[in-house]
Amino acid sequence: MAVPTNRKAILLAAFIAFGMVNVIYMLECFLFGYDIGVISGCLIMPDFVARFGQQQSDGSFILTSSRQSIITSLLSAGTFIGALAQAFTSDRFGRRGSILIWSGIFTVGTIIQTATIKSIVQITVGRFVAGLGVGALSAIVPLYNGETAPKAMRGMLLVLYQLQIIIGIFLSYIIDLGTHSINGSASWRIPVGLQICWGFALLSGIFFLPESPRHLLGTGREAEAIEVVAELNSVPEDDPLVRDIVDELEYGIRVENEGGKATWAECFSSRNLLWKRTMNGMMLQFIQQLNGQNFYYYYGDTFFKSAGTQLSPYVIQTILGAVSVVGTIPALYLIDTWGRRKSLLTGALLEATCAIIAGLVGHFTLAPSGTPIDQLTPRNKAGGDTLIAFAVLHVFTYSIFWGPTPWVYLGESFPLRVRPKCIALGSATNWLWNFLLSFFSPRIANDIGPLILLIFFGMLIFGFVYVYFFIPETKGLSLEEVDEMYRSRVPAWRAGGWRPSEKHLHDKIEVAEVHEVKEKAVDGQSA
Repeated sequence: MAVPTNRKAILLAAFIAFGMVNVIYMLECFLFGYDIGVISGCLIMPDFVARFGQQQSDGSFILTSSRQSIITSLLSAGTFIGALAQAFTSDRFGRRGSILIWSGIFTVGTIIQTATIKSIVQITVGRFVAGLGVGALSAIVPLYNGETAPKAMRGMLLVLYQLQIIIGIFLSYIIDLGTHSINGSASWRIPVGLQICWGFALLSGIFFLPESPRHLLGTGREAEAIEVVAELNSVPEDDPLVRDIVDELEYGIRVENEGGKATWAECFSSRNLLWKRTMNGMMLQFIQQLNGQNFYYYYGDTFFKSAGTQLSPYVIQTILGAVSVVGTIPALYLIDTWGRRKSLLTGALLEATCAIIAGLVGHFTLAPSGTPIDQLTPRNKAGGDTLIAFAVLHVFTYSIFWGPTPWVYLGESFPLRVRPKCIALGSATNWLWNFLLSFFSPRIANDIGPLILLIFFGMLIFGFVYVYFFIPETKGLSLEEVDEMYRSRVPAWRAGGWRPSEKHLHDKIEVAEVHEVKEKAVDGQSA
């Protein structure tokens, strides 16, 4: 038997992840991440404000908090719908075909934004259309990765997905930093228009990727599935490893289809505590969005400008982006050593500490918004520097713990039968709260200033309590063992010491029986 290298699988997973943050998690990761970062810088560019802001009595233009929230949040509204809609396309057109469709929709939305002259309606519609693609890809890409990546590398590759999002954000900050001083619309059209390049890159690259072998087997295309499995593991098609993997996939598909077609209601059924697992996935995504980090990503430039720092807001955002990238790298190791639960608990406490310090210091020491820099007192300046320092620490700890871990948990908590639908529900929850956060945050911050960080502090404390009582450790468990753990109803705080009581030998026996029956059928036909 040849030794599998998984080299091809890693390259494919890396490309797809790269493909999700601006065309998603620098192409799907690089779709979402890049867009979050790029709009943050555009909101304070003079030409952007003059085109989409409101004219004041003195002839100047301002981008009100309501307009900021509309421009920013419409992308998230689209992502919510897209995350649910992909569940219908990924089965009908395949994972690869679905990625192609939604990448095209994203690219169209980006073109609409870039072509906008002065219409706030056009740019918000463009962001909504682009959001449809981002949201759909945010659910399809983990699904595709999960069906093509080696099981032993599942956690690391899902963290890699998050890392590509952060790289997209960081790159958008660098581009904003480089273009914000350009006179005219090029200052914002260049960073926004570059998303068209990411879209075309994903559209062209997807033709070089194989279809999910599981989808191929589910649609009766076994020969193609065997070819893909061999390619992903870098072994010949007649290698016994290929036959073993294909047999296991066929068994999983057969089990999945035993009860007929899975429904959305089944995600909340009492069987194997699916309702609890679905709610856990959705709650982690909800808490993740209210950690506070996306507030910095979306409105950091505007917020830090009010802090009175002498550093350019664009420079500060670039520092935040670099810190995010550096912070996500340790997560590649910690996710499979510390585990999911310990990462979430530690992250919640560290981020809560940063949020409450930044919020209180900012509230009691910052000068009123709009105060000229030459009128700031040493106390004001020290307060602004402290707020920024703890904002950086907040984003750093988020990148290590709460950034990747909820996505890892979402990808490994559900049985194959309902996995696409449960992941869609989790992703949709993420985008729903992303929309609400981006829509209401500027309005709230406009009223209470840095005290908005105390809202995030409260949510992080709630997140610590929720994780302690409801989120079990899933590190090192197969999907079948996760099923058994939930069936055993072991308390979440004791799940770290739980061990499976059965080794699921019946699974292997039934796989062998499937293989034996197929061999007999082939022998009978040849006779």
